[in-house]
Amino acid sequence: MAEVAAYEFKPHERPTLPGSPANPDHPARRRAAYGAIGVLIGLAGGLGNALIAVNLTFAQGTLGLGPDEASWLTGAYLMTNTVANLVLVKYRQQFGLQPFIRWMLGVYVVATVFHLFVHGFWSAISVRAAGGLAGSALSTLTILYLMQAMPAAKRLAGLMIGISVPQIATPLARVVSPSLLVSGDWHMLYWFELGLGLASLAAILALPLPPSERSKAFEKGDALSILLLVPGMSLLIAVLTQGRIEWWTSRPWLGWALIGGLVLVVTAFVIEHFRRNPLINTRWLGTREMVRLIGIAAAVRVLLSEQAFGSVGLLTVVGMTNEQMVGLNLVIIAASLAGLVVALLTVNPEKPARPFSISLVLIAIAAFMDMGTTNLTRPENFYFSQALIAFASILFLSQAMIVGLARTLLAGPRNFVSFTVLFTMSQSLGGLLGASLLGTFQVVREKMHSATIVQEIVLTDPQVAARIAAGGRLIARTVGDPVLRNAQGAGILSQQATREANILAFNDVFLLVGVLAVLAAIWSYFERWRMQRRGEESPLVTLQKLQMQAAAAAAQPSTTPQRTPE
Repeated sequence: MAEVAAYEFKPHERPTLPGSPANPDHPARRRAAYGAIGVLIGLAGGLGNALIAVNLTFAQGTLGLGPDEASWLTGAYLMTNTVANLVLVKYRQQFGLQPFIRWMLGVYVVATVFHLFVHGFWSAISVRAAGGLAGSALSTLTILYLMQAMPAAKRLAGLMIGISVPQIATPLARVVSPSLLVSGDWHMLYWFELGLGLASLAAILALPLPPSERSKAFEKGDALSILLLVPGMSLLIAVLTQGRIEWWTSRPWLGWALIGGLVLVVTAFVIEHFRRNPLINTRWLGTREMVRLIGIAAAVRVLLSEQAFGSVGLLTVVGMTNEQMVGLNLVIIAASLAGLVVALLTVNPEKPARPFSISLVLIAIAAFMDMGTTNLTRPENFYFSQALIAFASILFLSQAMIVGLARTLLAGPRNFVSFTVLFTMSQSLGGLLGASLLGTFQVVREKMHSATIVQEIVLTDPQVAARIAAGGRLIARTVGDPVLRNAQGAGILSQQATREANILAFNDVFLLVGVLAVLAAIWSYFERWRMQRRGEESPLVTLQKLQMQAAAAAAQPSTTPQRTPE
């Protein structure tokens, strides 16, 4: 029997980077299948953390945890998820794509199965940490599959879709959670996630990615940097997760953890700065263009916390649950998809920074719209403002990713690890820092508003006496003692005062976000003006020119015959 010749990829089909799949020309049906699998993987990976994050109080009550212990569940996930790319990117490059897929999907499915047997604090922490590692891998697979779903000329569109799909996971988790928890069993969340994980595994085995190329990636010096960065980043995440709950100045360990985390991270970056072949290229990342990109990416992520913390937090204060917010989250999902469509249709290589400015303006408008909330505010009042933020989020994130990748490819493939790690950190830490800062600001303002309201409550005031009597009448059927009823009425009034103070504090949060978004938008417009004045060329334009030159060179007649697959 004649031996079948191995398929040799054409020059334009070869992998862009080691560890990434080849880019052969697929038929339309196969591209559609790759696209469907990419969306499935993206949703499965994103829901891993979202289902816990949006139902943290439910899991807290089921496991018998305090608020500080429950917050460690999301903290453990973020610790492993944020630093995983330090190892996983180079692992793909050195050992190949298929071993990476098998191991990471195995970790994901096993972690999800173990969720079903979690009944204690430490077991829940361990499983969430494993879930963070697997979630990082699944986000990478999402991008790789969706890029395969696109023809060669549209590969950047696949990247934009791949980075956007996981962002829909949080509002989707709020939509599906009420139906999953209707029986009162929180394990239903993990049965659902396990089903998605097994479906993803089956789909990937049915249609694997094309093969990748390998290259020696790990060096001895990488181990020291990883051993410094992993605990350093974990300590910083622990401080940001617990600081607002246990309060920043009340626990000495928070201060020591912050110092330790900063020392470890700074030491790692100093070591990387003087290495010949660094894991993280600090010299390139320290250029004005990259500092500007990473800075604006982190700043926008902080401002986007208005949606995750601000609107949801206020609705929770007035008594709304996920069940009452289903309609709002459906609007957010629809607006996110609209933002993705607009981003795909309006990509302008000559003006890549314009979507950043538009996103900041939309965030500012939405934040100022939310300022007038009261105790009568309901999810319907947030439909338009939160749709603006969701639209801006996807518009910004998808554009920022392709600009960063363009600069990475221009600077050389060896900088891919540096960009991936720093961009991931800017988004993860930016979101966590935003929630911590806004949460801290909200607590401080609530205390100030509470003090002002309490000072105005005088028992001799007829209106105050009437409110206390009204509160006592609410429990008149169950409490017969008039003195006790009066005390209970005063307690109800105190609760109402606290609620009003919280609402006023959230209005202050919306004002703060709006002002910061305006300042960021002004800075963004100034940077665009400065670039135009200096005649700086967009990295996307430069990359397009190089691709056109490479395509022209490839079109020249070649004396080497190409073998085709059987």
